[in-house]
Amino acid sequence: MTEQGSPYHAHVYYLPDTRAAAEALRIRLIDNMKSGEIPQLLFVGQLKDRKAGPHPIPQFEMHFTREAVPMILRLIEDSGLTALVHPLTDDDLADHTTLARWIGTPIELDLSTLDPPGRNQGVARFAKSDF
Repeated sequence: MTEQGSPYHAHVYYLPDTRAAAEALRIRLIDNMKSGEIPQLLFVGQLKDRKAGPHPIPQFEMHFTREAVPMILRLIEDSGLTALVHPLTDDDLADHTTLARWIGTPIELDLSTLDPPGRNQGVARFAKSDF
């Protein structure tokens, strides 16, 4: 994959009082993806109303390529929600820490669930599935 087409994830967090805002953002993202407005947005997951992996509170994820990062950041920032945006490399821990960018107030992740550098526990890193 080219540098410009390199894979990225974003995890958008919400609580019960911000769930409607998260759903509105999710629908907007899906509309932008389907219309071709953001062709580099490849997948938008369902709202997960529970802990998932290293994410201790409800969230939904999206998959996109590097060239979509500025558009995705702008949409998340405009929503007022907290999000973690990171590349997908062979270092799961770095992806979620040193290589990541937070929008809003960072949330303490459960880093014990992440793969060590260079090892993947068999979970597809850039597939059209969420957790």
